[in-house]
Amino acid sequence: MTLPSVTLAWIALLGLSAATVLVTTGGTGHFSPALFGGLLLLLAFIKARIILSRYLGLWQAPAWLSGFSWVIGFFCLLLLVLYVAPGLSP
Repeated sequence: MTLPSVTLAWIALLGLSAATVLVTTGGTGHFSPALFGGLLLLLAFIKARIILSRYLGLWQAPAWLSGFSWVIGFFCLLLLVLYVAPGLSP
């Protein structure tokens, strides 16, 4: 018996949420602020891709999934730059 893709997506989201909790409980005490922000945004990006792909059914429309992934990726990159930028000023 194989699990439906939505069930596997749900299990993956649970694991990624647990990873997010582990990263945030470690806080910036164990990571540099840039790495901390980058890890959180990477986990958020992966979770967004799973939701778009499996829950919204965009796995059936790869061009749309790719477009949404690019937009979300650029948005996450912009957020990371805005998060790190104040620490770069002299």
